[in-house]
Amino acid sequence: MRVLIADDRPRSRQGLRALLATQLEIEVIGEAGDGREALQLVEESRPDAVVMDARMPAMDGLTATRAIKERWPEVRVIVLTMYGSHRANAIASGADAFLVKGCPSEELLEAILNPEQRERSRL
Repeated sequence: MRVLIADDRPRSRQGLRALLATQLEIEVIGEAGDGREALQLVEESRPDAVVMDARMPAMDGLTATRAIKERWPEVRVIVLTMYGSHRANAIASGADAFLVKGCPSEELLEAILNPEQRERSRL
């Protein structure tokens, strides 16, 4: 599973990269600091999934999610944010899953590695 991390905070990206590195099935193929960069990297590398923060400069994560799902619907987007209030907008933007930062790491890994299970639990 090839994963792109999109978050404007370097510490958040580092933490996610460290968590994802514990899984043999996951390869982090890149990091983006804003939505525009995320779009560029998705176009260049076509990841299987993007872990996307909702609030970022230049282009927010929800706008980037909408653009990714319009152009590459097969790319899964997991919105991971500090703000639970973004849930409805994230789903409306086409996010495949929505999680709040600080959730158990197992939930994030499940959303990435077992998309069918995550979608069932989201409904």
